[in-house]
Amino acid sequence: MQLTGSQVIIECLKEQGVDTVFGYPGGAILNVYDELYKHSSEIRHILTTVYAALEDKGYNPINQIVGYILSADPTYITNHNSARTLICKIDRDELLQVLVKSYLEL
Repeated sequence: MQLTGSQVIIECLKEQGVDTVFGYPGGAILNVYDELYKHSSEIRHILTTVYAALEDKGYNPINQIVGYILSADPTYITNHNSARTLICKIDRDELLQVLVKSYLEL
């Protein structure tokens, strides 16, 4: 299977452990941003894992996740099942973008 340039960039970023990318959208970079959005399924997996861990510990998962997003305080998320480590891998801005996009069904 032959990869596009955008796919190669994303794979290299993942191999290097990069979890946050900053940049300005523009004509030449749009394909890279499109590839980034395709990885939103990873965010969904992390969120469902974190949700389950919070629920296992008897917390209200929605309140705890919202508290984390608004405050950037990782202590809102339990260490149970490595939930805190997982959610810290996601940039909060990216998380909000995926949530809004999902809510609006775009």
